[in-house]
Amino acid sequence: ESAKMLATVLHGMQGTPYIYQGEELGMTNCPFPELGDFRDIESINAFHELTGAGKTTPEDMMRYLLLRSRDNARTPMQWDDTEHAGFTSGTPWIAVNPNYKTINAKVELADKHSVFHYYKKLIALRKSEAWGELLAEGDYEPFLEDDPDIFLYMRSHGGKKLLVIGNFHGEEKTVALPAKIAKVVLSNYPEPHMWDGWIVLRPYEAMMAEAVG
Repeated sequence: ESAKMLATVLHGMQGTPYIYQGEELGMTNCPFPELGDFRDIESINAFHELTGAGKTTPEDMMRYLLLRSRDNARTPMQWDDTEHAGFTSGTPWIAVNPNYKTINAKVELADKHSVFHYYKKLIALRKSEAWGELLAEGDYEPFLEDDPDIFLYMRSHGGKKLLVIGNFHGEEKTVALPAKIAKVVLSNYPEPHMWDGWIVLRPYEAMMAEAVG
């Protein structure tokens, strides 16, 4: 759900989105157990500089790198559940994420509800006659900008409006909608819970909806 939510709020914005290999499968940060597993020079240098200067502990710095290091986006593409995720028959230059057995292209293509197929729907929307021009060139109006958990904005073009909303929190959130919803265009949950101008967003729920008024 969270991978689909992040894709929804990104692909609903102006301009041309790009997809970095693996995100369309829901690939995650790799739990590198030791500093020696990292390859990014910036991450390695930052570890030595900050721990050497006493600004942070080695344990805390490892937590920071597991969250922020650029190497998280550089692990081998996870194609299937064979050795090294089907990426190579040799030894990859950086570790394969151990969750490749369950997160890989083979599994995603076979599941019609997967992150991969959700990305296909997002791409189809941007190419569609109904929403393509609005998504690429339409106006952008944000709402609830001070809410740390909700990303809500309206896209409009040629008299049409598309409301995009995402819950970045792992708990339910009740949100007042800025416009009346005519129909749900895309959602990462079945049957969004809406009534009288309100919506109850489940953990990491996201929705694109045609708005009126």
